[in-house]
Amino acid sequence: MKTLLAAVKSFVANLLLWSFFVGGLVASTASGTVLDGTQKNVATYTGIAVSMLAGSRIAKKPKIKAFLSKSSTLWFLFLFNGGVAAFCYLTMDGVKGIATAAGMGLVSLGAAGGLVANRRKPAAAVAVDRSQG
Repeated sequence: MKTLLAAVKSFVANLLLWSFFVGGLVASTASGTVLDGTQKNVATYTGIAVSMLAGSRIAKKPKIKAFLSKSSTLWFLFLFNGGVAAFCYLTMDGVKGIATAAGMGLVSLGAAGGLVANRRKPAAAVAVDRSQG
C-alpha cells in the first residue's frame, strides 16, 4: 500500500510528464502561428525532442505498456499509420511529404514488429510448458 506522500509524488510526476508531452506536441505543431524563421525551427525541434522523450517515458508505464501490447491496438497502429504514410507520400510535396511518410511508416513498421513478436510469444510459451511438463 502506498503512503500518502508516495501517492502525491507519483501523481505530481505523472502530471509533469504528461504536461511535458502535451507541451512538446503543442510547441512542435503550433510554433508557426506565433514565431518565424530560426525561432520557429528551434521551437519546433525542441518541442519534438521534449514530446518524444516524455512519450517514451510514458510508454514504459505498466498500464500504457499493456495497452500498446494488445493485438487490436497494434493492428490499428499498423493499418492507420501505414495508410497515413501512403497518403502523405502521395499528397505532400518535397521533403516534408517524404519525412512525414517515413516517420509514419516507421511507426507502422514498429507496430508490425510488435504483431510478429506477439505471434511468436504464445508458441514459445507453449514450448516451454511442454518441456517442463
